[in-house]
Amino acid sequence: MNSKECSFKFKIGLSLSLLFICSGLLAQQIELISTTPAKRWDKTKRAAIKSSKATKADIIIYTDSLLQEIDGIGGAFNELGWEALQSLEGESSKEVMDAIFSEDGCNFSMCRIPIGASDYALSYYSHNDVLGDFVMRDFNIDRDRYILIPYLKAALEVNPDLLIWASPWTPPAWMKVNEHYSLRAGDWNDRANGNRMDPGAQILSNATAFKMQDQYLKAYALYFSKFVQAYKEEGIDLFSIQPQNEIAYAPNWPSCTWRAEDFSIFIGEYLGPQFDKDGLDTEIWLGTINWSEPEYVKTILENEKASDYIKGVGFQWGGSKSIPKIHQEYPNLKYMQTENKCGEGENDWTSVQRSWETLVHFLNNGAGSHMYWNMILDETGKSAWGWPQNSMVVIDKDSKKVTYTDEFYLFKHLSHFVQPGDHYLKSSEGENHIAFQLKDGRIAVLINNPLESSRTLNFEIDDHAFGIEVQPESINTLILKN
Repeated sequence: MNSKECSFKFKIGLSLSLLFICSGLLAQQIELISTTPAKRWDKTKRAAIKSSKATKADIIIYTDSLLQEIDGIGGAFNELGWEALQSLEGESSKEVMDAIFSEDGCNFSMCRIPIGASDYALSYYSHNDVLGDFVMRDFNIDRDRYILIPYLKAALEVNPDLLIWASPWTPPAWMKVNEHYSLRAGDWNDRANGNRMDPGAQILSNATAFKMQDQYLKAYALYFSKFVQAYKEEGIDLFSIQPQNEIAYAPNWPSCTWRAEDFSIFIGEYLGPQFDKDGLDTEIWLGTINWSEPEYVKTILENEKASDYIKGVGFQWGGSKSIPKIHQEYPNLKYMQTENKCGEGENDWTSVQRSWETLVHFLNNGAGSHMYWNMILDETGKSAWGWPQNSMVVIDKDSKKVTYTDEFYLFKHLSHFVQPGDHYLKSSEGENHIAFQLKDGRIAVLINNPLESSRTLNFEIDDHAFGIEVQPESINTLILKN
């Protein structure tokens, strides 16, 4: 039977289609999954819309052009997330962890943890608050043993191959110039959950807030080494650390700014040599970068001592303008998007569109890993400093209701299929599609339709041509099976 003799059946009104084209796809299957604000993870097999090579393609996938390897997709563990999860009964709690980490769920493969207090900690803390303990005699991870480590181990029970990396929001306060966990005094945006720092202790510029004296630099390098070793003793290997979260931001919560020259000295002359001395194979990445100008990163990478230790660069969404130039000039480094835009607790489809834009931008500029911020929060979404933010899962601590948000499904459309060792694929220009070559030979294409109307998209993948109709305001995953 030739291609002209092939017949196709159509079902009117169905908005996402399954296609078999006799001329080129006899040996293949196409799986289509769709999510809209009203209908989640729809895997219904549907009728086909015929297309041909004669039809101009909207999206072309170049399967012979492998781009960066994928290192992992995931989110962040934090204390307030664990507190929300603990409000559930055993089976309900396990269902949430399965939804995020199992192969049937989001299948997350890489996540981050804080080193000490983040803005979503229950309160300020570090792993050594003993003033002047330069030899780290009193270093400990005791608090983490009751909060973060049980959270991590619950995830590792579901996915033992989960990769973990870590970053601090602040050094111990006694190592900082202002001797405070934060850099800015008072409440954030007039919300009554700020700190009571003396305004005279503020550091509001991008000056280095760390005490750049030899004994402090040595002690802080040892602090990182002991953290990595302590977690290893708990059965948790950290594949990398990024020595400072949001390196150019001075908020009311835990934070520390560094001049690029000073940060390169710390990495190249203290942190790297300490890891060498202690025989650690945990990678050192530069990050997390939230500075928009690439010169900040270039200054550090041009320091030979620092660059010898730096295996990759992590960019927070605030550094989105910097990554294109850095990736172009340093193509052999690995890159990561460390935190998507946090939102304001709206948890609606507008959040999906913001996260989609971030996802496409960073993948198109060489990122091999991509992190969501708060995986789980309670119904308020508030940090200890009063900022309500978005999360993938919302747990109402009183009613015990669990809500999987729109962004949960956006990330599931990606990470359920795309795993470490897969590759990003070159495709035609456009801001509403991305494609991957999976290790098993399948092709995964993610499609965003931000419009309030359905649209038909014509695809060209190698010798195959076909079309699908996508629903209004939808995220879609197309899987081509050999």
